[in-house]
Amino acid sequence: MKASGIAGVVVVAIGLAYALWPTPAPVLNGAEGDAVQGGPLADVTLPDTLSEEAVLGQRAFEAKCAACHGNNAAGQDGIAPPLVHVIYEPGHHGDESFQMAAAQGVRAHHWPFGNMPPVEGVTRADVATIITYIRELQRANGIN
Repeated sequence: MKASGIAGVVVVAIGLAYALWPTPAPVLNGAEGDAVQGGPLADVTLPDTLSEEAVLGQRAFEAKCAACHGNNAAGQDGIAPPLVHVIYEPGHHGDESFQMAAAQGVRAHHWPFGNMPPVEGVTRADVATIITYIRELQRANGIN
């Protein structure tokens, strides 16, 4: 077999290994030791006040997101992850990631909850207010 053929086989093998290698679930802080089905996965400290846009986002979050992501974006054991978590800090999951998730859904990649479907009935403007709410919650919990 020629060197280029061997190299191709090696590249394919590495690609398959990467794709099939199990990824551990993120480590949670706080309530995970007491987790019960549907219980919160994170202890969320609420900010003293929310901006006007974040208040709108809170209302939209409660209407469209909280059923899965829990009150105050604390997640729900066995259902959906907390959004007040270092994985969702702006440097790792930017605002456009949230926009795309709401519009297109998300393939499971950090958590063992399965895929997230698109969120029906929200506009980009709605999601922008939800992002503002989540970011203000994150900052109140030391996630910048």
